[in-house]
Amino acid sequence: MNKKLDLDAMSVDEMWKLHEQIGQMLSVRLTSEKRELEKRLAHLRREHEMNPASSEALSAPRERRKYPRVYPKYQNPEEPSETWSGRGKQPRWLTAALKTGHKIEEFIISKAEIDAHGRRRRA
Repeated sequence: MNKKLDLDAMSVDEMWKLHEQIGQMLSVRLTSEKRELEKRLAHLRREHEMNPASSEALSAPRERRKYPRVYPKYQNPEEPSETWSGRGKQPRWLTAALKTGHKIEEFIISKAEIDAHGRRRRA
């Protein structure tokens, strides 16, 4: 198929035959590519089975880094059990209060409420 096709001059039947030929060619090529990929995958599996020590080192989960405990910095005065550390998304109670005109500084837990261990004192 070195010649250039004039699709405008072709009849519907000729175009349909061309469509079927292209479909056949694509089917053959896709099947052969699939076989090649399957062979490559089988080869990689054999390599993996022969050398399991190196693959275990790559797939072993790493130990999680220890983060320090984050203590709350803000507290809902209406519901003292609702606190927020200042990290992540703001809680709903704080977002609603800020929309009504309050300032975030109003919700800070004071140093007097925190004991020597960094925990909030009970009233």
